[in-house]
Amino acid sequence: MKSKLYLIPTPIDDNSPLEPVALALLHKAVEDQDIIAVEDPKPGRRRWLHWGLPREAIENFVHYNEHSRENELSRLIDHLKNGKNVFLMSDGGLPAFCDPGVELVNTCHNNSIEVTSTPFCNSISLAVSLSGFKLDEFIFCGFIPAKKEDREENFNKLKRESRSLIIMDTPYRLGKTIEDVARHFPDKQVFMALNLNHPNQELLRGKPSLLQRKVKGQKAEFILIISQ
Repeated sequence: MKSKLYLIPTPIDDNSPLEPVALALLHKAVEDQDIIAVEDPKPGRRRWLHWGLPREAIENFVHYNEHSRENELSRLIDHLKNGKNVFLMSDGGLPAFCDPGVELVNTCHNNSIEVTSTPFCNSISLAVSLSGFKLDEFIFCGFIPAKKEDREENFNKLKRESRSLIIMDTPYRLGKTIEDVARHFPDKQVFMALNLNHPNQELLRGKPSLLQRKVKGQKAEFILIISQ
């Protein structure tokens, strides 16, 4: 089985329990001697013990943050290429959302290494983190209008926007939406998250024309990000 980068969203406070799927995965990661990357040693240790995870794993933590990423990024990628899973946790919240994890996610995509996440309740934030795009600013565009004239007007307005765009639409308009994006933004880098947190989750990244071929005939819940 191919190795993966797992984003582990954690509670933003110190006292809440860790989500059960994430907790079970981390127990198995310790057994399998996979790589645990934490943002800051002190809160990382404190939370780890609060969740009842094995104390002996702490000494093997990789500290991945804005100060260490230059040295640690290539090492983590090497671990992934050599069959080790990597589990990335921030001090609190969702890794790779406006934090150094974005470079790791981006490098994984560029090396065809699978990226995923344990369950998280906000699909927009999760799609941003999984994209690997550096989205310091973005516009949430919501659902694209269904009527042809309104749809064209909406896309023409979005083409004048200088920030990255996050788009949603209904599953049965998946093909139509990526077709419209390919027509209006042919040279942009696009990320599409299909069926997030489901067993059939799929993450696609590249030019719109490439994604258009990959999703042809599909119907799925999706979020589409157009990077500026």
